[in-house]
Amino acid sequence: MTTIKEIKQRLAEELLWQPWMEELKKDERAGVQNALKTWHRAKQKRDNLQREHEEKLAFDASYRVDATSHVAGTDEAGRGPLAGPVVTAAVILPNDACEHLVGLNDSKQLSKEKREYFIAKINETAIATAIHFQSAEVIDEVNIYEATRLSMKASIESLKVKPDYVLADAMKLDIEQPQSSIIKGDAKSLAIAAASILAKTARDHYMEQMDEKYPGYGFGQHAGYGTKQHLEALQHLGVTPIHRKTFEPIKTMIQKG
Repeated sequence: MTTIKEIKQRLAEELLWQPWMEELKKDERAGVQNALKTWHRAKQKRDNLQREHEEKLAFDASYRVDATSHVAGTDEAGRGPLAGPVVTAAVILPNDACEHLVGLNDSKQLSKEKREYFIAKINETAIATAIHFQSAEVIDEVNIYEATRLSMKASIESLKVKPDYVLADAMKLDIEQPQSSIIKGDAKSLAIAAASILAKTARDHYMEQMDEKYPGYGFGQHAGYGTKQHLEALQHLGVTPIHRKTFEPIKTMIQKG
C-alpha cells in the first residue's frame, strides 16, 4: 500500500488533475483525504491567480489601438509618510501573456519576499521601466499631491520607449499622451501593478539606507510612516533633513522651536 507521505509527495508534483488521482477518492485514510483537499485548495488558488492575471492583461489590452501599441502603467509609493521621498514608477509590459508575472498584484497585498521576487521578473519581462524619487523638499514646496503628479510625469518621460497610452493610478497627469486615471488601478491593470511593485520596493530600499544614516528613528521598520516608534523618536531626536516640514506634527514642532 502506498504511504500517505508518498501520496503527498506525488500530489505536490502535479499541477493538473491526473487519472490516478481518482483512486484517492476511494481511499478511506483521513490523511489521504486531507492531502487531496489540500491539493484542490492549492489548485483553486492557482486558478484564481491565473484568472486575475488574464483579467489584468485584458484590461491593459483594451487601451491598445493595435498590436504594436505600448501601454504604460504608473503608480506611487509613499504619499502618507512623515519622512522620505514619494517614489513613482512607470512600466511598459509586452503584449503577450507575461506568464512570469502571474500573481502580481498591488504591492500592499504582497509580502516583502514576493515583492522582491517580482522585481526581478518585472525587470526581465518589461519593455521599459523608470523610477523617480521626489524629495521631501519638493513635497514641502508644492504639496504632496502635486509632487506625486510631477514625479509620475517624470517617470513616464524617463521611459526609454515612448508609450502610446498611459494608465495612471488615480491621477491625472500633464503629459502629451492620451491617458486614463484608474481608481484602484493596481488591482485592475498589470502594468500599474508592476509600477506599484517597483515604486514600493525602491522606496523601501531607500528608507533602509536612511535608517543607517539617521539611526534611532526606525526608518527601516516603518519607512517613515507616523508610527508610535517614529513619533517618539521625533520627540527625543528632533527633525532630520528628510522629514516633511509641512506635515504634522513636524510642522508644529518646528514652529514651537
